[in-house]
Amino acid sequence: MAKNWAVVIGINEYDHLQRPLKYAKRDAELIRDFLCNEAGFEKVYHFSEDSSDKQLLPTRSNVMRLLHLMFERPFMSAGDNFWFFFSGHGVRQNGCDYLMPTDGFPEDIANSNISVNFIIQRLRRCGADNIILILDACRDEGKSVEGIGRQTAEQARQMGVISIASCSPNQISYEIEDLQQGVFTCALLEGLGTQGKCATVERLNQYLIHRVPELNRQCGKPKQTPLTIAEPIEKSHLILLPKYATIADIAMLKNDAYRVEVNNNLELAKQLWIRVLAASYGHDMEAVEAIERIAISQKQQGSLPDQPSSENRAKTEKSPQPAPPNSTFIEPDAPLKSERGLDYTKLRDLLATGEWQEADEETAKKMLEAAERTKDRWLRSEDINRFPCEDLRTIDQLWVKYSNGRFGFSVQKRIYESLGGSREYDQKIWDAFGDRVGWRVNNIWLYYNEHKFYTHALGGHFPARGRWWGGRRGWLFFSRVETCRV
Repeated sequence: MAKNWAVVIGINEYDHLQRPLKYAKRDAELIRDFLCNEAGFEKVYHFSEDSSDKQLLPTRSNVMRLLHLMFERPFMSAGDNFWFFFSGHGVRQNGCDYLMPTDGFPEDIANSNISVNFIIQRLRRCGADNIILILDACRDEGKSVEGIGRQTAEQARQMGVISIASCSPNQISYEIEDLQQGVFTCALLEGLGTQGKCATVERLNQYLIHRVPELNRQCGKPKQTPLTIAEPIEKSHLILLPKYATIADIAMLKNDAYRVEVNNNLELAKQLWIRVLAASYGHDMEAVEAIERIAISQKQQGSLPDQPSSENRAKTEKSPQPAPPNSTFIEPDAPLKSERGLDYTKLRDLLATGEWQEADEETAKKMLEAAERTKDRWLRSEDINRFPCEDLRTIDQLWVKYSNGRFGFSVQKRIYESLGGSREYDQKIWDAFGDRVGWRVNNIWLYYNEHKFYTHALGGHFPARGRWWGGRRGWLFFSRVETCRV
C-alpha cells in the first residue's frame, strides 16, 4: 500500500512585512482537509500561525527543523507520494527563490527565509519517487522585490520533482474576495475534486491553465497562468488520484512503463509499473508480471561481470522480455509517401523543430489536398471513407515520430477505443474523448485558437486543426485509420 504524506503551510500575517494576505491560511486549511478526507493521506504536517502546537507555527526554525530531521534518511519508497504545499509570500534575490516564513526578514532574505532549492533537495531525500511541490507564492505585486518562479522551475526539472506554480514568472497570484480564497488554490481543489476529476498531472495541468485565467477574468483580475513542470515526460502521466483514473490514464502509464523497460531503464520501469498496480488497486496482472520480470532482470544484471561469460550470456538471452505494448510503432525514418504525389517535406521540417501550430495547420492543408477538397475546406463522409491510406500513414508517422509517440491519428484512435469507442457513434464517448485529449474543458468544446501548442499538451491533442471531421464523423475517421492499418 502506497504511503501518502504531505507538508502544508499557509501564512497570512508576517512579523516584518506590512503586506498581510487574506486567504493564504484558509487555502492551506482547505488543502489539508482535502488531502486527509478525500485523497486518503495518512500524515499531513500543517503549519499555521493559529496552530496550538508550537512546533507547527510557520517560523523559519520550525520548518527548517522538520526538513532537517524528517528528511535525514529515506522513509518512503517507489510508489509513495510526498506533497509540499505553500501559500504565502515568496521572494527572489540574486537569482534564488525563497519562501517567506512568518519571521522572514525582507532586508536579509538569504539568512531569514527558506531557499526553494534547499526544500527540493531535502524532499528528494525522502525516498518517494513522486514528489509534488505546489507553490502559491507570487504575491508581491511588484512593490518591492522580484517574484519567484524561474529558479524553482529549473531546479524541479533537474531533480525530477513535479512543480506546480500558481502563475508564470513575472505574473501575480491573486486572492479573490468573492471566493474567499486565492484563485489558484480554488482552481486546484476543483481540478483535484469531483468537478475536474483530474487523476493525472497532465490532466490537472490542462484544467489549471484554463480555469485559473477564467476565474480571474470573471473577477476582474489580470491574467494569471499556472506553470507546471513535469520532466521526464513520464512524470506527467503519473496518477495523483487513483479513484478518478480512467482506463486511458492507466493505458498511457502502461505504455510509458513498457517503453522505459524496453530501453533497459529498469528502476524507472519498476516505479511506473508500481504506479499502474496502485491505480488498479492491485488487480492488474500485467503490472504484477512486469514487476516480477524486472526483478529477475535486475538480479541477473547484478550478477554479470564486466565481460560476460557464455553461460551468463545464455542466461541473459533466456530472461523474460516485456511483451510489446499496445501502442503506436514509431518508424526510425518515416517515409514521405503519397498516393496523390504530395510533398510532405514542410510538414516533416515543422514537426522536427517542434513548431506544433504551424505543423497542425500544414496537416489540415495537406489532408484537404489529399482528399481533393481544398476549395470546399471540409471533408464529407465519402471523402473520409476513401481518404488515401498511404497519405494517412505518412501524416500519422510524422506526428508520432517527432512527438516521441505523444501525438498522431493512431494515438488518438487508441485513446478513443480505450474509452469504448467503436464504429457506432456515441456522443458520450466522443465528449469523453474530447476531455481526454484536451479539446474539451469544463464540459465545453474549445475553439481552435484556445488550444495550447506545446510539447506537454495532453497525449493525442494533435493533430487538432482537423476537428472539422469531428463529432458524428469522428468515429468514421477512426474507422478509416483502422482500415488503413495506421
